Amino acid sequence: MVDAARAAKMADRIKVIVAKTLERGIKDPRLGFVTITDVRVTGDLQHASVFFTVYGTDEERFDSAAALKSATGLVRREVGKNLTARLTPSIEFIPDGIPENAALIDSLLTEAHQRDATIGSLKQNATYAGDEDPYVKPRDFAAEEEAAGFDDDDDDDDDAVYVSKDD
Repeated sequence: MVDAARAAKMADRIKVIVAKTLERGIKDPRLGFVTITDVRVTGDLQHASVFFTVYGTDEERFDSAAALKSATGLVRREVGKNLTARLTPSIEFIPDGIPENAALIDSLLTEAHQRDATIGSLKQNATYAGDEDPYVKPRDFAAEEEAAGFDDDDDDDDDAVYVSKDD
């Protein structure tokens, strides 16, 4: 097993070498506007997965993938020349799903924004299903007694006589 930092450095170096090779060394007309997005190297430095995106239509992506597959040997040779490693890793080109994922996330965000706008317009005309303020307030016992006709104020005549049934 190799140190992770060394594998990361090698992956970065392979990314630069592959990008330069695609820019200068490959004359395939099928190759479109290719961008190398990432390179991952296995722990033993024997295999490198090169992730790429292609700007254009699905047909251009398919053609560029075919051109990269046919140029794998040339790219590996250039990596071997410019890399200071005992063994040259095998190269595999993998189409990166970042643009498709970004488009999906963008469409989901647009849909969420439209739903928020719809809910906002419904909110303006909405009324409460129950009371406007559904929270329980502290009871005002004095107001309730007054409304029921009980008068427990101390301003009554203090000389009142109370008669019990036993008398």
